[in-house]
Amino acid sequence: MKTNLIRIGAALGAVLVAAPAFAQDLTLWSWRQEDRAAYEQFIETFEAANPGITVNFETFEATNYNTILSTALAGGTGPDLAMVRAYGGLENVASAGYLEPLSTETVPALADFSAASLAAESMRSDGQIYAVPFASQTQFVIYNKAIFDANGLEEPQSWADLEALGQSLKDAGVIPFANGTATAWQNETVTFGLGSSLMGKDFYEELIAGETDFTDERFTSALGEVADIAADYFPDGFIGLDYPSAQQLFASGMAGMFIGGSYELSNFKNQNPDIELGMFAAPGETAEDEKLVAVYFDGGYAVNAASPNKDAAITFVNYLASQEFGQAFANTLNNISTVPGVTFDNPLLGEVAELNQSSIPYLMLAHFRYGEPSGSVLIQGEMQKLFAGETTPEAIGEVLTTGLAAWYEPFQN
Repeated sequence: MKTNLIRIGAALGAVLVAAPAFAQDLTLWSWRQEDRAAYEQFIETFEAANPGITVNFETFEATNYNTILSTALAGGTGPDLAMVRAYGGLENVASAGYLEPLSTETVPALADFSAASLAAESMRSDGQIYAVPFASQTQFVIYNKAIFDANGLEEPQSWADLEALGQSLKDAGVIPFANGTATAWQNETVTFGLGSSLMGKDFYEELIAGETDFTDERFTSALGEVADIAADYFPDGFIGLDYPSAQQLFASGMAGMFIGGSYELSNFKNQNPDIELGMFAAPGETAEDEKLVAVYFDGGYAVNAASPNKDAAITFVNYLASQEFGQAFANTLNNISTVPGVTFDNPLLGEVAELNQSSIPYLMLAHFRYGEPSGSVLIQGEMQKLFAGETTPEAIGEVLTTGLAAWYEPFQN
């Protein structure tokens, strides 16, 4: 991995600038600071196969990354390549014309990617793909197998089973769910990590078709059921419990379950190498209801439309779309790669991939982050109120439908 050049004199600097190889020196920006070591390995593999092209990996703080990237691209100082968000987060950058459109002509491997993953990295207005998707994430319930085994517990098949499971853990002196809701985005995770099966595929499909809205009883009743679980089986004072503290509760073995994403699995193993993890889709009302996880695509790799090294950048994104990279990504980062045909050394990822066969999109991220107010901002704030007893599920349905109608046309009728 080539490090940044150190200026040691004007004469040497002039020689370096004039050297042809300098034109093939690419920069890739990311918000994934924790993945630096892995990306350095990936880049070394690419550079070995592509002499004359080097890639520098630079990371920025995740919360402000979109603003930093957009500002740099607007000012003509952006990177050759950038990791970009998906869905509405992608459109905020692509709509300004900063990103190079990709196709199966420039990146042939895209022909084999799933339609859903490509849609997450496309503009709705022109249907163009602007990034190579890199990962999917899944929201479900993670559990501590040792705690379940010690108490003779099994994965729940119905909502009543889930409630009984929570009570059994509570009776055994174990915190049933480690989750807290002081960190705003965790309210959204809890809502759809627990409630997707209760809402059901029919509700999702009718909602996206414009045939219903968030006042639908299937949605509001699910919110009420989720709130009841939180009141009965979350830690005491969970409304004031932040995300890192909740993670620690679960990783330390003090709680039996954690509602979260597939991105949590490697983190829990890092915190506690001895923990044995299981996972399940939170059930519906009855054992016959389809058990659904909530899935979304995390982001993609994009090329700066104004890059002076565009051909080299396209060569690199072809590598990022390859099965070789997808396999290394999955095995090194313990994440679900979107590259078709990837297999998983980690059996937990194999279980996630199996659960993904029965899923609906992670609703607010996939469909309602394209305008202001976003569905995520609304559901996070309103669920926090519901958990505190300050609103009702029916009121939340009204707030969501009315608020999103500011930009979401199907709700404007």
